[in-house]
Amino acid sequence: MGWLPTQGRLAAGLLVNLAASICIVFLNKWLYVRLGFPNLSLTLVHFAITWLGLYLCQALGAFSPKSLQPAQVLPLALSFCGFVVFTNLSLQSNTIGTYQLAKAMTTPVIVVIQSLAYGKTFPLRIKLTLVPITLGVFLNSYYDVKFSVLGMAFATLGVLVTSLYQVWVGAKQHELQVNSMQLLYYQAPMSSAMLLFIIPFFEPVFGEGGIFGPWTLSAVIMVLLSGIIAFMVNLSIYWIIGNTSPVTYNMFGHFKFCITLLGGCLLFKDPLSVNQGLGILCTLLGILAYTHFKLSEQESSKSKLVQRP
Repeated sequence: MGWLPTQGRLAAGLLVNLAASICIVFLNKWLYVRLGFPNLSLTLVHFAITWLGLYLCQALGAFSPKSLQPAQVLPLALSFCGFVVFTNLSLQSNTIGTYQLAKAMTTPVIVVIQSLAYGKTFPLRIKLTLVPITLGVFLNSYYDVKFSVLGMAFATLGVLVTSLYQVWVGAKQHELQVNSMQLLYYQAPMSSAMLLFIIPFFEPVFGEGGIFGPWTLSAVIMVLLSGIIAFMVNLSIYWIIGNTSPVTYNMFGHFKFCITLLGGCLLFKDPLSVNQGLGILCTLLGILAYTHFKLSEQESSKSKLVQRP
């Protein structure tokens, strides 16, 4: 997308991520509900196909791999595996409402991590946009919020590790001077290898319900299609965070959540209450406010550059 102007590249990246994310949510839902395909095993397939896709891309000259030490990528790979494991445990131990409410805390935790660890400052008006977004998520899920000690422990760990992972996705690209493809090219196989050791503790490997179980050809094709879409999702996530920020990506994630809810209502006839409708509206207003303030900041920065002698 190098031939497009900066704003055009960003819009294209967001659109790719939006379309791929919505597709993979509904496809994975079908795989879980209709086929009972194991969750962590599907994530392993996703990252294995992501690495194969990147290997093909570099073979075709789409990018040149940069030599990196495994220790430089290890924290990112570990945080990804922690994010997958703890979010799955959180989903298993909590209601959907509690899980979604905890997930909404990722954005403020990222703000705290970047402020304390990286010295990044956020204007008050940007921080205030988190209020309607969090309120919107609460309105969407409060009817299903139930707390337990174990569930809250997993939810808290999931939010912390997810926040670290997203911060490091952006920080490592700048620190190591690599682009999204170069970094993901190293992280994907490393995370896949780690998941190979983790999966047997949580899911069957062979037999009924295991990744090497007696799946039909149509099921295998759907899993592979899910992996191809996941390649687009993973690559666009790295690209968006590397070219914007983890907070901006999270804001976009809230937007995708609203679209997914509306899509579920329209496509699958999922019920949508008045409170959920208000929650979606509240979340979208917060996202619009954040977008307006960020665009204002960019215009202000451009004006200062032009005015310099």
